Amino acid sequence: MKRTPLQRKTPLRSGAPRRKRCPECRMMFVPARNGQAVCGEIKCAIAYGQSERGRAIAGKALAEVGRREIKVRKEKLMSRADHLREAQAAFNEWVRLRDADRPCISCGRHHDGQYHAGHYRSVGANPELRFEPLNVWKQCAPCNTHLSGNLVNYRISLLQGIGAEKVEWLEGPHESRKYTVEEIKTIKAEYRAKNRELKKGHAA
Repeated sequence: MKRTPLQRKTPLRSGAPRRKRCPECRMMFVPARNGQAVCGEIKCAIAYGQSERGRAIAGKALAEVGRREIKVRKEKLMSRADHLREAQAAFNEWVRLRDADRPCISCGRHHDGQYHAGHYRSVGANPELRFEPLNVWKQCAPCNTHLSGNLVNYRISLLQGIGAEKVEWLEGPHESRKYTVEEIKTIKAEYRAKNRELKKGHAA
């Protein structure tokens, strides 16, 4: 049915979607749904769908849907170990960003080599401390890899940095803990968000 001038000029109700111009017939219309690009005329929808711009937008929308579906499928296929590995990577990155201006916790050097997130109490021996910030500090690759953590000097730096009471707490007994998948996902999301904020701060 052909629209009358009166229908086209009907004012919008409060809270209603904003009017926009159809790219095909150039008439103003009120979108009935989010993302509606053309008016309700079938011929306009067909013409827009066949246009280069319409194909580009449709392709982009399909690609976005495809990415979301792939992400969902990948998430479903991930094991607890996969989630734990990603959470550990996010946490380790946070440690390196947190300590960006610090020297190696063990040897006290500033250099251009590779740095790790070095655990004072190892993940293998104390998995309950794997995400404990006081237990993990920026450490150069030689100390962490070739000197097995260089723990004597690591402990001296910890005593100077966080105090004897906290070092004794790290070295004391801890209740064993097995993270659930949901807990691991939460940790991963938390540290990824923290990393984004720290990167923004370093870039400013």
